Amino acid sequence: MSIQSINPVNGQIIKTYQEDSEQAISAKIELAHKTWATWRTTSFEERKALLSKTAAILREKKSHLAELMALEMGKPLKDGMAEAEKCAMVCDYYAANGEAFLKDQLIKTEASNSFVSFQPIGVVLAIMPWNFPFWQTFRFLAPGLMAGNCALLKHASNVPGCGLITEEILLQAGFPKGVFQTLMIGSKAVSQVIDHPHVKAVTLTGSTEAGKKVAQQAGFQLKKTVLELGGSDPYIILEDADLEKAAEICAQSRLINNGQSCIAAKRFITVKSIEKKFTELFAERLAARTTGDPFAEKTDLGPMARKDLRDELHKQVLDNIKAGAQLVLGGTVPNNANDNAFYTPTLLTNVKKGMPAYSEEIFGPVASIISANDVQEAIEIANDTTFGLGAAVFTENIALGEKIAREELEAGSCFVNSFVKSDPRLPFGGINQSGYGRELGLFGIHEFVNIKTVYVK
Repeated sequence: MSIQSINPVNGQIIKTYQEDSEQAISAKIELAHKTWATWRTTSFEERKALLSKTAAILREKKSHLAELMALEMGKPLKDGMAEAEKCAMVCDYYAANGEAFLKDQLIKTEASNSFVSFQPIGVVLAIMPWNFPFWQTFRFLAPGLMAGNCALLKHASNVPGCGLITEEILLQAGFPKGVFQTLMIGSKAVSQVIDHPHVKAVTLTGSTEAGKKVAQQAGFQLKKTVLELGGSDPYIILEDADLEKAAEICAQSRLINNGQSCIAAKRFITVKSIEKKFTELFAERLAARTTGDPFAEKTDLGPMARKDLRDELHKQVLDNIKAGAQLVLGGTVPNNANDNAFYTPTLLTNVKKGMPAYSEEIFGPVASIISANDVQEAIEIANDTTFGLGAAVFTENIALGEKIAREELEAGSCFVNSFVKSDPRLPFGGINQSGYGRELGLFGIHEFVNIKTVYVK
């Protein structure tokens, strides 16, 4: 069996990779487990130095990494370089803060000494997606390696080169062989890895259905999981919002990575009094984005990652129109669509409950406007979803916006007058069908450690 990397700009095969055999998979797991026996004993100073070196290499190689992302999944070069910089930032963050996050916590009891110690748990399997092929990996790797764990990566099958070069970077930085390895496998081989006794936990970023399957299998083996899954993030635009600013931020959020992001805004809920004006401003800003060759300097949006994903997205758009949604912008497939995965920024209005755009995750450059009579109805519509990853509200009444974000929006990350994003300093994750557990920040590094009580009498 083989894995092929295909250029979404022209449909041409970039490279073909041989899949790991069952024996090769077992050998990599054994190496990871053996390496962990010594890696877990390394000092924080050593781990810090290696992460800092990794950050430096990421910055040195950012142009090359951006080119690889452009080839394998169509990300514009400027966005790819920004992603590499963000990976370097998360390495620097945990190098600087990891030791403090994992410091013993003294607890006063009747014992002469009692405390909580945070110890590494072993080999962790990461199942990562293609949309941010380096960031998704490093936001797990940086805290995991700082905590003393070893890692195995099953990357998405359309970005194998990104997975392999990640391993090369860590070896170049000086990490011992076996601390991190890329498994060249398809989805069918994942079961073998999860079931292996040396694999202690699993983290997955992907679809809700994939998360359910992994959680079921890992749960049967009583292994810890962290799942960051799909989303249908709502953005509420209130009557007193700065509409110019809101329209620009909403367009930026909807088109992040060509709309192929779990936390990209997807449903835009406006109160009726400002719906027409916001729609006009929003459409202008969506239309202003330049779609084209991801290697071109002025390109804002490259192709979608795969042609089948583009075709599925277009079907969703057509289904919404058939159900009564109005097409304001885009909604077209290029004439030469047989050779590429391009799709134009699209805006739908008159979206109502029961339509796909109201309830499904729309994973591409398609925005949906939903009308609400007032603030309370807007909040109810925002929460009328099976997901719960991110949400935002736009208002000049900061106290009201904070209250809505804190108390009323049901999601893992709620922002006011800004688009939802992941940040190394803040915990990130969802609720409901968007998954569970947290990455990043203090909470992220504590997900895959043994929170051990030590009691000395």
